[in-house]
Amino acid sequence: QDYLAFGSNDYLGLASHPALIDSACRGAAQYGVGAGASHLIVGHSAAHHQLEQELAAFVQQEAALTFSTGYMANLGIVSALMGRNDLVLADKLNHASLNDAALLSRARFQRYSHFDLKQLEVMLASAKHRRKLVVTDAVFSMDGDIAPVPELLALCERYDASLMLDDAHGFGVLGKHGRGVLEYFGIASPRIIYMATLGKAAGVFGAFVAGSETLIQTVMQRARTYIYTTAFPPLLASALITSLHLMREEGWRRQHLRELAAYLKQRLNTPGWRLLPSETPIQPLIIGGNREVMAVSEALRERGILVPAIRPPTVPKGEARLRISLSAAHSKEDVRRLCEILNEIGETF
Repeated sequence: QDYLAFGSNDYLGLASHPALIDSACRGAAQYGVGAGASHLIVGHSAAHHQLEQELAAFVQQEAALTFSTGYMANLGIVSALMGRNDLVLADKLNHASLNDAALLSRARFQRYSHFDLKQLEVMLASAKHRRKLVVTDAVFSMDGDIAPVPELLALCERYDASLMLDDAHGFGVLGKHGRGVLEYFGIASPRIIYMATLGKAAGVFGAFVAGSETLIQTVMQRARTYIYTTAFPPLLASALITSLHLMREEGWRRQHLRELAAYLKQRLNTPGWRLLPSETPIQPLIIGGNREVMAVSEALRERGILVPAIRPPTVPKGEARLRISLSAAHSKEDVRRLCEILNEIGETF
């Protein structure tokens, strides 16, 4: 059965784009379907090299380094930069990979309440550690809210800490040109370690870290999740190069996303439920109880619409929700249909 799906992270609708498929096929014809070795042996192809150069240019950093997944990137970056006698401070709602990365590094690991800058400042002010790193999601995947990056950076500058941003859900979406959260806020700093994934807005697979040449060389030489694994297939790098070009050239995709989000807010009329105030394609609708959210998700499925139900412990108790993910591949009519059916279901609860 075919469904109208609102659960994908393919925010720009590029995953099935003919140009990406063609680039992947040409990449396979040129390089084969596997890299054959790790990056530091013979697995780093010309396509990987070009992709890293173009990623660095796109996010306006000196250099970039690609990883197979966002999870592997976070594990590798944090463990490469931090160790015993260091301190990692993390937002409590961060992605699990950032928490695991901090634990793997063997640094002291503390978490501050979501967006609680005062608590974070107390932690930074009292820290006597050799190195300090604040890590945060740039866009939080369950709420769709954007981290207060300028304020976080100001604290890091005041207390001589570095700031790592996981922009998995902002890259390609935020900012006039889709360069992510740094463009959204109009900031740049050598203290910032910028990481993003390539399987969401970019529509393909993988992840990268970007920053100074020194940072990238350090991560390259020390990140075990980069050194001791086979490079991702060059054909994917070929597809990603094309994806970056489309992200630059087709700004209408981001504009369409913004228009769809505004239309959703306008059309949705469910007084018993609460739509969180997100500026991103992630539009969470708080339903409340676990049974209720599952019933709503099932009622949508019976009407031909897929929206994932998110329950504790992923989200707080009593805040079970539908995680509505918009894509540039959706039409206004698709969103109208979703809202119409949700409004009808809402009247019965």
